[in-house]
Amino acid sequence: MLYSGYESSWQERALCRGPQSRIFYAPFQGERRNDRHNREAAAKAICAKCSVRQECLDYAIRIKEQHGIWGGTNESERKKILTAIS
Repeated sequence: MLYSGYESSWQERALCRGPQSRIFYAPFQGERRNDRHNREAAAKAICAKCSVRQECLDYAIRIKEQHGIWGGTNESERKKILTAIS
């Protein structure tokens, strides 16, 4: 999903685009703890190499994204960031 303005430019450069994008979100049917850990680790490894990681994280914090891996953080990690800056 692309957004207008400068946000679309960073999203177009994000490494999470493409077939691997599904690992950034939990499956609809749920997953075991170990499977979640492995999926998140794989997604975060992609984020670690991404040139727009900070823009992604800033966006997720700004819109209070509650799902998925954004900017190398999961839902609970972003919640901690939001609590710290509030």
